[in-house]
Amino acid sequence: MEPTREFQRELRRFDATMMVIGSMIGSGIFIVSADIARTVGGPGWLLMSWVVAGVLTVVGALSYGELAGMMPRAGGQYVYLREAYGPLVAFLYGWTLFTVIQTGTIAAVAMAFAKFTAVLLPALGEDVVLLDAGLFQVTAARLVAIASIVALTAVNRRGLHGGRLLQNTFTIAKTAAVLGLIVLGLALGGNAAALAANFQDFWRAGQVHVADGIVSVAPLAGIALASALGASLVGSLFASVTWENITFTAGEVVEPRRTIPFSLGVGAGTVIVLYLLANVAYLRLLPVEGAPAAADVAGRGIQFAASDRVGTAAATMMFGAPGAVLMAVLIMVSTFGCNNGQILSGARVYYAMARDGLFFRRAGQLNRRGVPGAALAVQAVWASLLCLSGTYGNLLDFVVFAVLLFYILTVAALFVLRRTRPDAERPYRAFGYPVVPALYVALAAAIAVNLLVTRPAYTWPGLGIVLLGLPVYLLWTRLVRRPAA
Repeated sequence: MEPTREFQRELRRFDATMMVIGSMIGSGIFIVSADIARTVGGPGWLLMSWVVAGVLTVVGALSYGELAGMMPRAGGQYVYLREAYGPLVAFLYGWTLFTVIQTGTIAAVAMAFAKFTAVLLPALGEDVVLLDAGLFQVTAARLVAIASIVALTAVNRRGLHGGRLLQNTFTIAKTAAVLGLIVLGLALGGNAAALAANFQDFWRAGQVHVADGIVSVAPLAGIALASALGASLVGSLFASVTWENITFTAGEVVEPRRTIPFSLGVGAGTVIVLYLLANVAYLRLLPVEGAPAAADVAGRGIQFAASDRVGTAAATMMFGAPGAVLMAVLIMVSTFGCNNGQILSGARVYYAMARDGLFFRRAGQLNRRGVPGAALAVQAVWASLLCLSGTYGNLLDFVVFAVLLFYILTVAALFVLRRTRPDAERPYRAFGYPVVPALYVALAAAIAVNLLVTRPAYTWPGLGIVLLGLPVYLLWTRLVRRPAA
């Protein structure tokens, strides 16, 4: 009989904090400000979108801290939902995580890594088609993306030590690089034209529409402005998610009841501050408004930065043509480190699901290195298929609503578990309970409803993917024999 293996607790407070920071900072902060600027118009409202997302993120992270202290087990958020609502809701979360959230993010981040690699090595670009099989294309960039997923999966299958070391190294490197760009962007004199355009009418608001190359701006006020601000959160929230990944690894954290709440608060708070400062730097270097046909980065502004690459445009303003290369290297480092955290942590959820009989049985076993090798492998296979299919971008459009839905349910679980398990050990209690978590649930629910109305192409398919898990759950529980506990 194969000996029973257990997770090894190797992740200390610093490691856990690096996991939170590294999983959050990917490519979003360098791109999504363009769409936000087109949605709300003025620089003040651009920053407000990041402030609202930041408040939600930090409050959510602090609320999760109580749950992490109560249930410091592998699977994290999946476990919290199971204990609060039962196996069905937990399965719907795990199903969505595997099909869209985690694997779709891994695929998209890997493709971002590949596309910016192509800036340095054009022969590895997405336009270099190696095989066209109709349903899917094999391009050089997709092969680079898959190779990065396979390489990171291989590192993490060899044990937690390698994955932890890689995560810490890349997180420190990219955090230092982002901070350096922020400091330079704030310290330099800035672009006089950008400063004048952005700060003379800081709170102007308007939604930009482009038709046949003609730009029109619809003024925003009152309910229309609130609705547009809510819609803009698709970008800022997308850049701010995945902080909860540290909860997935609770079985490998030293003193998890204290370490995880600390890492959630400090890690998420640090990233939100960096995001806000990065956007202030953008506003000092680039005007918000611009023209899509402009010949230079300043003329295009934040709204029409080439391929929405606001970070690249800002770097170009500081360093000239070498700025694009510098930003490409930074995003390569950022996305590679981000994906390591995604790959390491996601497999722990499938492990927990398998232990409950709700995922492939092999995924519930640890290899001789003390990590869920089979879960890591199946995650890599699905993420790689998403890369080949080219659907990862569409799937990611649906991620924000699904993630927001489960954030709401998880924070609401605080109230459920306070009632059903009042005597459970809670070394950390949620900040401002019950008022602050209740406000979080109310605000997040309002944003979710607003997104269903304003961004139906993003949100309804996301809800559909979640609900598709219902028949899958029924079939799985009827056809697959649950393993003994």
